[in-house]
Amino acid sequence: MLSRWLTRTAPKHADYIVVGGGSAGSVLANRLSNDNSVTLIEAGMNDTGKWDSWKMKMPAALTFNLADDRYNWAYMTEPQKHLDNRRLPWPRGRVLGGSSSLNAMVYIRGHAQDYNDWEESGATGWSYEDCLPYFRKAQNHELGPNAYRGGDGPLHVTRGSQKDQKLFKAFIDAGVDAGYPFTEDMNGYQQEGFGWMDSTIYNGQRWSASTAYLRPIFDREQLHIQTEALVSRILFEGTTAKGVEVIQKNGQTKTLFADKEVILCGGAINSPQTLLLSGIGPEKDLRALGIPIVADIPSVGQHMEDHLDLYVQFNCTKPITLHNSSWKYPHNMVAIALEWIFNNTGPGASAHLESGGFIRSRPGLKQPDLQYHFLPGALTGQLTPASVHAMQAHCSPMRATSRGELKLRSTNPRDPLIIDPKYLSTEQDVVDIRNGVLLTQELFQQKAMDPYRGEPLSPSKLFSADNPAEIDAFVRQHTESAYHPSCTNRMGTDVSKTVVDPSCKVHGIQNLRVVDASIMPNIISGNLNAPTIMIAEKAADIILGNKPLEKATGIPVYEPKDWQTKQR
Repeated sequence: MLSRWLTRTAPKHADYIVVGGGSAGSVLANRLSNDNSVTLIEAGMNDTGKWDSWKMKMPAALTFNLADDRYNWAYMTEPQKHLDNRRLPWPRGRVLGGSSSLNAMVYIRGHAQDYNDWEESGATGWSYEDCLPYFRKAQNHELGPNAYRGGDGPLHVTRGSQKDQKLFKAFIDAGVDAGYPFTEDMNGYQQEGFGWMDSTIYNGQRWSASTAYLRPIFDREQLHIQTEALVSRILFEGTTAKGVEVIQKNGQTKTLFADKEVILCGGAINSPQTLLLSGIGPEKDLRALGIPIVADIPSVGQHMEDHLDLYVQFNCTKPITLHNSSWKYPHNMVAIALEWIFNNTGPGASAHLESGGFIRSRPGLKQPDLQYHFLPGALTGQLTPASVHAMQAHCSPMRATSRGELKLRSTNPRDPLIIDPKYLSTEQDVVDIRNGVLLTQELFQQKAMDPYRGEPLSPSKLFSADNPAEIDAFVRQHTESAYHPSCTNRMGTDVSKTVVDPSCKVHGIQNLRVVDASIMPNIISGNLNAPTIMIAEKAADIILGNKPLEKATGIPVYEPKDWQTKQR
C-alpha cells in the first residue's frame, strides 16, 4: 500500500505544489492536503525504500547516514579564507524527511528573544508570543503539556534514554560547579544553563518530519508524492507562478501545474537555487548566466548564516564511553544492533547527545550566545570514532556576525552551488569562538569531572587567555559547520534586504511562497529542525487563511540578573 502511495502518477494539476519533502514540506503536505489537492516533489528517495534504510530509524547510526550520499546532497563550501582555506562539508538531506532524516535529532527551539528580534526586523506576526503556540501545536512531549510544551502534536519529543551514562550527569554538574544555573527545560522558561536535552526520538526510533507528518496520511487521496524527481525551475506567466518543470528519475522532463500556489520547501540551499534558476534573484548574476529575469530580488542567496561547531575533547580515565561500541569491538556493535532491532532499546536508541547547555560568553549579553552538546565519546572531523576512551563537548557560537552567500555555478540544476559562508570574517566572531574554547576547557576542569578527566586530547593542551594567537590557530584548523544553514531567503518588508514578506510570499510574485529555514530573518539560538517545523505549521494557517492560533501572552521568560556586568 505504501508503495502505491509513492508511485501513483501525479496529476497534471494540483491546488498546491510543494517542492521538497523535508521538515517544512512534510508539514505543509499534511496540513494543506486536508481540503486541497497537493503534489509533493522530493529530489531524493523514500526514507524506507532501501534494504538498509533501517539505519535512518536507528538513532545511534546517524553518522552512517550523514556519510551516505544516497540520502545526502553532500555539499562542500568554497575554501574558507579564515579557516586556513579549508573546504567544509555541508550535508543536507536528500530523502523524504530531508535533514530531519539525517540529523542528530536534538530538539531545541531557540531563545524567545530570537523571535522578538524577527518581528522587530520586519517579520510582523512572528514574535515569540506568535510562534510559541505553533511549537506547542507540533509537539507531543513525553513529559506532557504545559505553558511551553505541547502534548498531542504529531512530532514526538523525548528526554533521553541513557540516564545511566554517568558522563551526561557529570557534564551538567560541571556546569553548575562552574557557576552556571541548572535548567529544567532549555525549551521552556529558561534556556540559559545546563541540563537534559530533548530529542525527536520515540519508542527508540528517529521521529523525523516524514514519520510525524507523512506516514499517517499515506493513503490520503488528495496527496501525491513524487520521489527522485528534481524541480529544475518554476514556470511563470509574467510574474505569476503557474507550475514547475520536473526532471524525473529516467531523465525525462515533465510539467506540473499549481492551480493555487507553488511553495518552495527545499531548505537554505535548494530553495534559493530554484529561485535563481527560475529567474528570481540578483539581476546582474542572472544575466551573466543568460537566465531570463522574472524579478530582480538582490537578497536571494545572500545574508547566509550558519553555526560553527568546535569539538573540545579530553581522554576519559574510565572505560565507560562510546569507545566500547566502536569498530574495535565488533561483538559489542552486533549486540547493540540486535537489542535495538528486536526491542528498540539500549545504546542504539539514542544519539548520545542527551545533556548540554547554553551560556553567555561575556558580560553585556541578555541571552546565551554559546551552545553545548555533550558526547560521552570522541569523533574525528570525519565523524569516525576516536581510538581511545574519550569525551567531548561541542561548542557553538549562536549569533555570528559574519554573513555568507551562495550563487549558481551554472544553469544546470544538478551542479552544486557556490557556497561561501565567509566564516570568522569579523573580529567579533573570532573573539566569541576564542572565548568559547577557554570556557569549554574550564568546564572540564570542574570537580564533577575529576573522576573521569584524563589528559587533553583536542586541543592537546590547556590554552591560556594570554596567548590568543595559539587559540585562533587551533580554531582555524579544527572548527566545522554545525550544519545549520539559514537566512538565504530572508523574511521581512524591506524588499532591498529580504526575499519574502511575513506571509512567506516572494516579493512582487504571485502564487509563490518559500517556507523553510531560508526565510529566517536571522538564525536562532539553537538547532534548526524544531523552528523549521514551527515555521511550516504557522505558514500552513497563513496559506489556508485560517485564524492564527491565540498568542501566548504573559508567558514568562528568564532574564539573568546583573547581565550587564557578569558573564555568569
